[in-house]
Amino acid sequence: MGRLGCRPAGAGVTPAGEAGLAALRARPGRAVVALDYDGTLAPIVDRPSEAVPAVGVIRALQALVPHVGTLALVTGRPADIVVELGDLAEVPGLVVLGQYGLQRWTSAGLDSPMPLAGITAARRALPPMLTEECAQLEDKHLALVVHTRTCKDPAGALARLEPAVRRLGDRLGLEVHPGRFVLEVRPPGFDKRGALLSLCDPAPSAVLFAGDDVGDLSAYDAVDELRAAGVPGLTICSDSPEGPEQLRERADLVVDGPEGIVAMLEGLLPPSFAPTSVISGDGEVERPPRSPRKPPWIKEGG
Repeated sequence: MGRLGCRPAGAGVTPAGEAGLAALRARPGRAVVALDYDGTLAPIVDRPSEAVPAVGVIRALQALVPHVGTLALVTGRPADIVVELGDLAEVPGLVVLGQYGLQRWTSAGLDSPMPLAGITAARRALPPMLTEECAQLEDKHLALVVHTRTCKDPAGALARLEPAVRRLGDRLGLEVHPGRFVLEVRPPGFDKRGALLSLCDPAPSAVLFAGDDVGDLSAYDAVDELRAAGVPGLTICSDSPEGPEQLRERADLVVDGPEGIVAMLEGLLPPSFAPTSVISGDGEVERPPRSPRKPPWIKEGG
């Protein structure tokens, strides 16, 4: 793709992002690196059950775990589903916060609460509402997601369904959050801001968060709060043609989708790691020569 959203080519990392990157490189053993799954580590696909990590993701995560204090996924998906779908059990030491922090998965197992009564009621009420638009309902046990991506008119179907879904959510005491051709119905008070902040207690040496959709903006809010408290941070947008403009505008660095995220992760590793890909100065993903090479946007000393 080769575009950096609203940023001019070659803009690279913002000054605040450079400070976050420098702090992460200086004290990686106390840093938090957190990533979204869909659209960030795995390309967006029509069927959520087919979203698997991009080439190089698992290898990069496995290599990064020993070098940082906490390596985590923060996703709206059920944690156990993401682990199974992405073969993430192959990454010892990884933490997966599922359903916006309602669930926590580690190699020791899954910690998950019981669903709210409102979710049980919405599970019964939603299917008849979706029939006319041929929309799909994803049951995440603790939340429900209406998908219109496979509809004849995805954007139109979403717009027509949203008012009724919001009325249902209001009646049942649930929140409705829009995304890329989705409406997520979930318990109130849970978002990626809270999930990321829970990973940063006690305060880390630095925090990095990468995401691709409007649901990741709350994690950007968390990074801003941590910066205000003295913790350097770096926000990254995994860009795509349908990605939200506000995410590009707020990110410290914009890269080209999951391939760009792989290159970014590889760039955080020691020079001895042989990368799958690198990011050029204008954000393009390039395949490297056989000798290890660090992405140019990662500078010594920040």
